[in-house]
Amino acid sequence: QVQLVESGGGLVQTGDSLTLSCTASGITGWYAMGWFRQAPGREREFVATISPDSRTNYADSVMGRFTISRDNARDAVFLQMNDLKPEDTAVYYCNLRPLHLSSGYWGQGTQVTVSS
Repeated sequence: QVQLVESGGGLVQTGDSLTLSCTASGITGWYAMGWFRQAPGREREFVATISPDSRTNYADSVMGRFTISRDNARDAVFLQMNDLKPEDTAVYYCNLRPLHLSSGYWGQGTQVTVSS
């Protein structure tokens, strides 16, 4: 059974940095990993993804401020978030998608709150 455990959320001020981590267990084979977020009253939205060979893709809203990376030896993905803004406030979810599947697995989410 695939499980994802996220950590690293918290309360920060505008302009601060934060790093989210997500570690997977029970997974084999090739998979993409990514981060999504959901703000109150809004739908879950894409933030960033990273392929097995570390090709990355970012939402326009975080381009240049956030960096996604992965450690394949530890089945882990990270999201370095710099220059945080109040509009980044959301629950951040880790996603793992095996390449042979159209959908993936989700973590439980970690809250990020950016105060102005």
